[in-house]
Amino acid sequence: MTLPLIAPMLATPGTLPPPAQDARWAYETKQDGQRVMVYLPGDGSVLLRARSGEDITGAYPELRPLGRALGAAPAVLDGEVLALDAQGRADFQLLQSRMGLAHAPGRAARRAAQVPVHLVLFDVPYLEESLVRLPYVRRRVRLAELELAGPYWSTPGAVTGHGAEALRVTREHGLEGLVCKRLDSVYEPGVRSRAWIKIRNMRAEDVIVGGWLPGRGRLRGLPGAVLVGQRDAGGRLRYVGGVGTGWSEAERTELAALLRDTAADRCPFDPAPRVPDAHWVLPRLVGEVSYSTRTRAGMLRQPSWLRLRPDLTPQESAADLPEDFG
Repeated sequence: MTLPLIAPMLATPGTLPPPAQDARWAYETKQDGQRVMVYLPGDGSVLLRARSGEDITGAYPELRPLGRALGAAPAVLDGEVLALDAQGRADFQLLQSRMGLAHAPGRAARRAAQVPVHLVLFDVPYLEESLVRLPYVRRRVRLAELELAGPYWSTPGAVTGHGAEALRVTREHGLEGLVCKRLDSVYEPGVRSRAWIKIRNMRAEDVIVGGWLPGRGRLRGLPGAVLVGQRDAGGRLRYVGGVGTGWSEAERTELAALLRDTAADRCPFDPAPRVPDAHWVLPRLVGEVSYSTRTRAGMLRQPSWLRLRPDLTPQESAADLPEDFG
């Protein structure tokens, strides 16, 4: 049969619901992977679509047996494709080696043998009929009744209430965050809804500014991003990424003046990163940034500027670099 095309419902960034409303919400672990809508027409086949609507089935051949998991019952499932590290945690950097291979079946099969993925399922907007108008709590029951558990897919549970504790647990285990879903929420295809709230666990660290990239458009004449580093155990300033968000217009203007005053001809990072159009500065400015996780190479993921740290010298700024950084 032809299944309806359903765009994934999206969560809005926010904070935990008020304690008085806690019991009205369910809490799921926020996964660091690739969002997929899974189409199972009931004929043994499976079709995976990315959030953009692109057919990415070919990138994940190990998920093809899922097509037979529900027999003849046609369904559309909502989930996330993950690549897991040695500790069983989602590692987006690992997953990137699997993405983009939808039209390269040979390479996809070889990568599947080296870096298998795991699909976590958390909603069912269609099961023999549309379920989008059912409340979340009833859709969750229908999903659990399917008992979808296999070598490369599973249906993790959700907890009702106890949001603060659930968030604390994700932080203690180094997980990306939490998704809060109102129990009475309907499924809104393609909508970024306040009925689903995502909370990303962010870390904060001090960094040393070693360069900047010029802004474009309305930011012309101002820094579009700063290039930052941290000292390793040997004292070398190691590049850990570019930070382009988190400033007000006034803060960006202030930073522009400070960067002009510390302009330098040589790159202060060791080794020098390959960053086209970079302007280097003397490594004198210390700032604090927030970020979600580090890549295996020690680079900051999703960094955002928090503030300048004029109270710290570059020698006093702390780093949390992996032992095998670089």
